[in-house]
Amino acid sequence: MTLKSSLPIPVADAADVKKELNLKKLELAALLEITQAINNNLPEYSLYKIFHFTLLAQLHINRLTLFVVDDDWECKVCFGTSYNFKKLDELPESITSLSETTFISDLNLDKKWQEFETVIPVFQNNKILAFVLIGNSLAYYSDIAALSFVQTISNIIIVAMQNRKLARQRLAEEAIRNEIKIAREVQTMLFPRNLPNNEQIVVHASYIPHSSIGGDYYDCVIMDQDQFLFCIADVSGKGVPASLLMSNFQAGLRTILRQTDDLVKVVTELNHLIYNNAIAEKFITSFLGIYNHKTRELQYINAGHNAPVMLYEDNSCQLLTEGSTMLGIFEELPFISVTRFKVPHKSLLLCYTDGLTEVFNQQEDEFGLDNTVNFLKNSRYLSLPKLHEELLEEIKNHNQGSNSFEDDITLLSCRFK
Repeated sequence: MTLKSSLPIPVADAADVKKELNLKKLELAALLEITQAINNNLPEYSLYKIFHFTLLAQLHINRLTLFVVDDDWECKVCFGTSYNFKKLDELPESITSLSETTFISDLNLDKKWQEFETVIPVFQNNKILAFVLIGNSLAYYSDIAALSFVQTISNIIIVAMQNRKLARQRLAEEAIRNEIKIAREVQTMLFPRNLPNNEQIVVHASYIPHSSIGGDYYDCVIMDQDQFLFCIADVSGKGVPASLLMSNFQAGLRTILRQTDDLVKVVTELNHLIYNNAIAEKFITSFLGIYNHKTRELQYINAGHNAPVMLYEDNSCQLLTEGSTMLGIFEELPFISVTRFKVPHKSLLLCYTDGLTEVFNQQEDEFGLDNTVNFLKNSRYLSLPKLHEELLEEIKNHNQGSNSFEDDITLLSCRFK
């Protein structure tokens, strides 16, 4: 067995060891303080203050800027410089293109950047998050050790903030999803649960929203033992604003019908409601009809809506176009009229929104009204649920088999026995 000789540590080496030990203590203290600040969920500006204090007071770095990228580059920390880098709108490309620690002298930069000596990139998952620029002689340790620790401590701070931002985004997105879910449930509740189905008439409806909530609407309101009102409507636009306006429309319609069954008054009051409540130039197209199964009379007003198709037993058809302009555009409707006629036996009425006819194939050919009418003529004896199902399949085929449509689609059909 050979014994290793014990030699005394040279004085210079002992001083270096002591300096390194002091350095490690400072680094550990800095990491501990920053970690505690992150765990205590301190605001962003507090974390940057701790970052500033740590590098300045504990690690003796007295000239530094920290640029962090969000949508744009922004200087978050700046101290020890004669130029205020927080005024900069962007970083030079010679810096943003860096992927490793680089000396400023190796870059072609103007005078204000010469206050620094080194640029340190900060990455996460190979994605650049920040650049740290430092410029002074470091008292405690070699430049390599300093740069390494600055990069480490910067990475901890920036990644913590990125994770916090992502957490806030997830919470916000979850809140939006919950709001949309509630709005969708409320919208579903607006649709009537039961539609007429008796010896005189059968009514059926289908609704396919473009997104989780839409701006289409249909309704059916029993007015007395002989007559009922049916309605189909479409709000300009999509999403929550359209859904909210349609909720106002539905509530207003039900309220007005308690006061009058005069269709002109109903539509006039609805126009006032939409005009006073619509935002961002939104408007509503609508078709409202009142059918009296005892007299077989149908009265209707088409307020700027796609013309419903009335198909008769001999396969002739009539488009129900008369009435008024769309609701919510004018404070007073420029014109309004009610059309009345008796509905022959074995007639079929299809009301729809423009999401049905305005489906385009890859050649930009529209499905259109003619194809809708031809389909009705060929399928008029199907049950209404089956008729809707096959009509939707027809436009799906026209859309090259895609179930993704550019707009909400609503169908409301009435079979007059």
